[in-house]
Amino acid sequence: MRLGVLGWPVAHSRSPAMHNAALAAVGLGDWRYQHLPVAPELFAETVRALGAAGFAGANVTIPHKEAALALATDATAAARTIGAANTLTFGPAGAVAADNTDAPAILAALGDEHPRSALVLGAGGSARAAVHALREAGADVAVWNRTAARAQALAAELGARAVTVAAPADVLVNCTSVGLQPGSLPFKELPVDADALGEYPCVIDLVYRSPATDLLQEAARRGARTIDGLEILVRQGALSFERWTGRPAPLDVMRAAARDEL
Repeated sequence: MRLGVLGWPVAHSRSPAMHNAALAAVGLGDWRYQHLPVAPELFAETVRALGAAGFAGANVTIPHKEAALALATDATAAARTIGAANTLTFGPAGAVAADNTDAPAILAALGDEHPRSALVLGAGGSARAAVHALREAGADVAVWNRTAARAQALAAELGARAVTVAAPADVLVNCTSVGLQPGSLPFKELPVDADALGEYPCVIDLVYRSPATDLLQEAARRGARTIDGLEILVRQGALSFERWTGRPAPLDVMRAAARDEL
């Protein structure tokens, strides 16, 4: 059986290392997980062909999460509410089932923390999952995006508030791609500066790289609890893995493989 991760670009993804280690750990040595780089204009036709090509499922990353939900023949209630999917499962006769494991992954990474307020940066598929998760957990959620209209649309759909200026909150979640490339300057592109990070007790950055993003490094210097994107990747990947294989995910194996690869 074959699995993969769809994105554009996608070479940076550590999902193959993480999932292949997990598959070996549970005795599914004949399964393989691979990168699937697909440009947006080819996404729909590629996804519709994957089941017939021997794929059991695929994860979906930037920029395809909303498109993945749109082409699915079935979807979970959570994926429909969020408006984006990161997990596709292929069935007979071209069936494509969509789910969103990003939202529960964020809450799992937070653990026992129950934030009363949150600021989410971004308005794409990952931001939609973060807003949904935090709203379900009872937080008052503000959304910022460089394009204010996108923040307003997301907030209206998911019961959040669109903002143009960052305000203090219990948790800050960066769902933009700012910080993906080393040497980028996040505080010129995001509505928070380094000093303002002291107003957020917990900072989550869905971007993962080594060393940690400047956003997380500066937040840690100011005493914040930090959660990097690799932990979110592991948590959402474990849920996808269990959906596809029917086996409990070896979380420690997945985490170690992802961090070793990084």
